[in-house]
Amino acid sequence: MEFFTRAARTLLAAGADAGVRQVITLSIVGIDDVALGYYLGKRAQEEVVRNGPLPWSILRATQFHQFPEQLLDSAVGPFAIVPNSLSQPVAAVDVARALVAQVGRPAAGYLTPIAGPERLRMADMARRLVKAQGSHKIVVPVRLPGGVGKAMAGGALLPSDGYTEGRQTFADYLRQVEGRR
Repeated sequence: MEFFTRAARTLLAAGADAGVRQVITLSIVGIDDVALGYYLGKRAQEEVVRNGPLPWSILRATQFHQFPEQLLDSAVGPFAIVPNSLSQPVAAVDVARALVAQVGRPAAGYLTPIAGPERLRMADMARRLVKAQGSHKIVVPVRLPGGVGKAMAGGALLPSDGYTEGRQTFADYLRQVEGRR
């Protein structure tokens, strides 16, 4: 929380000094319903932006296609512990387009969230990524304990109302990963 609030305050102050017309902030779909440290930090960041000196727009996005790769990279040995959460992964390029589309427009508060075109389990995405990478890691799906685990497994990180649907599928992303091998 300290990192996100400090970074937001620093950027807002610099933006105000530079005379920018709005701050555009990227956040995460579902953070209001999942009390996990990183998401609490993003909530705090949003609060600083909303109460800051500049007009603001906040775009919430679902997890990027690259998220399972981060989980696999943090594996110790051959086992990758991956939350069995429900996700609607979105391409980073689709999110970048949505952020850039706001540039030059009036501040809009919360923008329509963006999510990918399909719902997938994070553990399944990680398994598919292992195959695309030609890796030999073993994905071990886990359900996080308590309310956080229940929320993530039940779809709390999915868009609940209207959203902009990204174009790129996870399979499209995997073809890019395979092409880098």
